[in-house]
Amino acid sequence: MAEDRAEPGGVPGRGRGKTVRQVAIAVFALLLVTLSIALYLDERSSGQASTQVGTPGGLGWVEFVVTAQKVDPGGQEVTLSVIPVPHGTLAQEPGSPVFERTVEVTTTSLSKPSFRVAAGAPTGQQKLSVGLYGDTVTDYPFDRYSMVVGLAATVDGRPLPVMMTFRDVDPFFVVKPRNDPRTVPDHVTLDADVARSRSTFILAWFMMAAMWALALAVLGGARVLLLKRPGIVWPALGWMAATLFALVSMRNAAPGNPPIGSIMDYLAFFWAEALIAVSLTITVATGIRTELKPTATTPTPETPAPGTPDS
Repeated sequence: MAEDRAEPGGVPGRGRGKTVRQVAIAVFALLLVTLSIALYLDERSSGQASTQVGTPGGLGWVEFVVTAQKVDPGGQEVTLSVIPVPHGTLAQEPGSPVFERTVEVTTTSLSKPSFRVAAGAPTGQQKLSVGLYGDTVTDYPFDRYSMVVGLAATVDGRPLPVMMTFRDVDPFFVVKPRNDPRTVPDHVTLDADVARSRSTFILAWFMMAAMWALALAVLGGARVLLLKRPGIVWPALGWMAATLFALVSMRNAAPGNPPIGSIMDYLAFFWAEALIAVSLTITVATGIRTELKPTATTPTPETPAPGTPDS
């Protein structure tokens, strides 16, 4: 059986094993980078995807370009951008954004239940707010909601065929239309599910894991100090106190600004702060007792007077 040759000044097989480990680490890092890029591209493409609801018909019809711009779970509403686009005989010219006739638009929004697009005027952007229903914001980051938006258009009281092109641009949420949109010729209604985006979900989980890791690190450091009893170790106490306040800043930087008392707080933040505070307090108390504890002094031999012979 062939034996591994020893490298000059080394151990047999050590150089080969080191090379294998380096290659494995490089391959693993490349896989992580590839997976991260793939997840980003998938989320980017899903965020830019548009959904069409309704089938236009007739000589003149209206297309509503609806964009979910901001989801506000605290206010229980979604801010939408609505742009009416004329088609067919409703447009002054083929492909023109200007309406030939005045159109009345009716919506399901409580902030603006209706608005008018005047004849001859360029199509303008309208801001609407629709309700958000479902969980509460304290369920962060597991909260899920639903929303409904409906639109209709009329000319001189006569209903017009309509359709909707919907997309979502809020980076913190994913607004996903359901597969069963309700449509009739003279109005269109879209039901959608609203959930936290994948990046928000991943970052929230990472922050919770980091909080527990930092808290356990402080707990381990406190245990070492309690066993060795070196007294007051100021660098260690400064590190513990800095970690205590650093977690507050980390928690406040959570994407989506979750309110205090959310699930993330009960799963990680509150426990981490409690462990660090208790560890710091016990370490300081033990250090103070060690520093104030009297130490036994050993007697020193008397120095003989000058000129006195040693006995």
